[in-house]
Amino acid sequence: MIITEGLTKVFKIGKKQKQEIVAVDNLSLQVNEGEVFGFLGPNGAGKTTTVRMLTSLIAPTRGKAVVNGLKVGKDDTAIRRCVGILTENPGMYERLSAEKNLQIYAQLYDVADVPATVNKFLQMLDLYDRRKDPVGSFSKGMRQKLAIARSLLHDPKVLFLDEPTSGLDPEAAKMVRDFIEVLKQRGRTIFMCTHNLDEADRLCDRIAIFKQHLITVDTPAALREKLYGRKVVIHLREMNPAWADLLRSLPAVKAVEVVDQKLVITLEDPERDNPQIIRHLVNAGADIRFVGELRHSLEQIYLEMIHSEKGGAV
Repeated sequence: MIITEGLTKVFKIGKKQKQEIVAVDNLSLQVNEGEVFGFLGPNGAGKTTTVRMLTSLIAPTRGKAVVNGLKVGKDDTAIRRCVGILTENPGMYERLSAEKNLQIYAQLYDVADVPATVNKFLQMLDLYDRRKDPVGSFSKGMRQKLAIARSLLHDPKVLFLDEPTSGLDPEAAKMVRDFIEVLKQRGRTIFMCTHNLDEADRLCDRIAIFKQHLITVDTPAALREKLYGRKVVIHLREMNPAWADLLRSLPAVKAVEVVDQKLVITLEDPERDNPQIIRHLVNAGADIRFVGELRHSLEQIYLEMIHSEKGGAV
């Protein structure tokens, strides 16, 4: 659905435009149809520049990109018509009503039934009762919801979202996340830039961590396993150091740490190996209070990948 090969953008600055800044460097990736793809990186990493190239708003300096079977640089008008985009700071006609704003964009996209389509999205995003009010009177969250509606009016196959829940209260943010899930179920491909790493963890099938160049791309679960392995935490009523030595002797166990009254065990396959681990501990006289898996946050993974050389090897 989205394919890039060596996609690069270099900006020339200064009075004589002799100084060059590489905003995106040799980006090669593939986003599958129907996938929610998270594009993560710090401010200034080149995420918005990448989105602008993929939506044919600016031309790449070199490299190739294909979006929905259309080539960037060749089929730019067709690309702009088949994608939806939510920018981080969406502009609206503030003196016009919410309804009128959507009608204008629906007409630009040649939507078949403009009134019905506009009303559908106003109701879907809980803006229908304010449809006649000028957008200038809306809160930031309401404008964000209106911008989401605008990006969906023409039923795009590919949707680019830049900070989709920025400025929304928890209830509205949940509604937007639920809406993204619905779009995914309908087969829409979603390319999402976000600083909300918990949101990316919950919504995205795969994530790319990016800082001018691609550091890594994989599922959140696979990144956790690559960086940290899978760790099971067994909480005990009391600790006997001999139990840690017992577990270290088992072939399935990669490592064991003792933390207070807990055993932290690194395993290749906890679902397969947990039963025998527990049997050995019970037979050795351990009182097990409960068992859980140690789950590293996506934030931990992100920070490690951004700030260490380990990112280039994953």
